Amino acid sequence: MKISKQQVLDYLLITIGVALLAFAIMVFWQPHSLVTGGISGLAIIIFYYTEGAGFNIPIPIWLTTLVLNLPLFAIGFKVVPREYLVRSVYGYMMLVLWTLVFDFIPPVHTDILMAALSGGVVAGVGVGLVFKTRATTGGSTLIAIMLHRWIFRHYSVAKILFVVDAIVIMVGLYMFGANTTMYAILAVFVSAKLTGAVIEGLSFSKAAFIISNESDAIAGKIMTDINRGVTKIQSRGGFTKTEQNLLLCVVPAKEIVSLKQLVYSIDERAFVIVTDVREVLGEGFKPGQDSL
Repeated sequence: MKISKQQVLDYLLITIGVALLAFAIMVFWQPHSLVTGGISGLAIIIFYYTEGAGFNIPIPIWLTTLVLNLPLFAIGFKVVPREYLVRSVYGYMMLVLWTLVFDFIPPVHTDILMAALSGGVVAGVGVGLVFKTRATTGGSTLIAIMLHRWIFRHYSVAKILFVVDAIVIMVGLYMFGANTTMYAILAVFVSAKLTGAVIEGLSFSKAAFIISNESDAIAGKIMTDINRGVTKIQSRGGFTKTEQNLLLCVVPAKEIVSLKQLVYSIDERAFVIVTDVREVLGEGFKPGQDSL
């Protein structure tokens, strides 16, 4: 079986992403009892419960991660597509390995706020890299997929995942109190934002929708002066019933001021809508193949 360069890159990204996630869990979150949901959050609860219950050695994070994920993946063979499952099994194995490795690294000595924020950033980037390769590390994500497939078909995987993680966080609330749980929720929020940014790309471009009676002149100037493409979309005014062209132009953020100046130098009454663009693929921007 021939292995492509893209497959090698995907597994490298999974390895790096899981390492970042494990680092956040072991170095930032576990020392401060930050239960952020999922199997890792449950593992933190079990660690501190067994420590407080008088066990000679509290059950480590890596062991709980290993044991609790095994039945999930055993069931997942019947639910999840094979390629997705293989990548996820690899991510799960890497998570067990990295949490074991980072168990020997002393925690970062900082206050709980910085631990929540720093862990959220590191974990968010890590999870984003894993999700970008169409993989997971198992845990609550796999639970959500199975529940969606078998029971809650009318609810999205994202909504089910939110409920599953919320249940784990509520257990953390009972164990560690409201103050710690609020910091954990902050960590989840930061992590989710960074995950989305990694998956979708950071917003460095702007899209401008331009409505003007001088649309042809504006379009020509944009193509010659700014050297950007323009799409003409046939539109009709809701009030005036007049047909005219709606111009769509996507430019890097640094060029949006020049674009607006150009438009209003031609038509002072032009109607311009500017919005953020998460990712732009194609000529003049990032090649589409680079996003795969």
